Amino acid sequence: MDDFYRELIVEHYKNPGFKGKLEPNDYTYEDENPLCGDQIRVDLRVDENGIITDAKFSGHGCAISQASADLLMETVIGKPLMEVKKMTKETVLDLLGIELGPVRLKCALLSLKVLKAGLYGIGNIEEELLEI
Repeated sequence: MDDFYRELIVEHYKNPGFKGKLEPNDYTYEDENPLCGDQIRVDLRVDENGIITDAKFSGHGCAISQASADLLMETVIGKPLMEVKKMTKETVLDLLGIELGPVRLKCALLSLKVLKAGLYGIGNIEEELLEI
């Protein structure tokens, strides 16, 4: 089963479906992981009912950070903002489907941190405050 998830990660890294920028956007934020240099920007469009209608990420980094960002953008489209604000690190870890060590965990959760910081309008937020 791990091989399936590893292939999924490689596929989303090599052929991301949600990479790019949204102009205009309703929410945008970017941040980086200073330990490894991964950088992610998230752009969202939201309709009048608070439903995410489009989501894109841009940036650079390792396969884990880029694949998790792509999978997360795919997951949030069609969801209400309030539901997305409640997502936790388990959401991302379930999407990736493999065990990660502490260093790779930071890479995997960068997109969720950026997503939530953008939604809450908070810069330089600590992961613990975002429940990730």
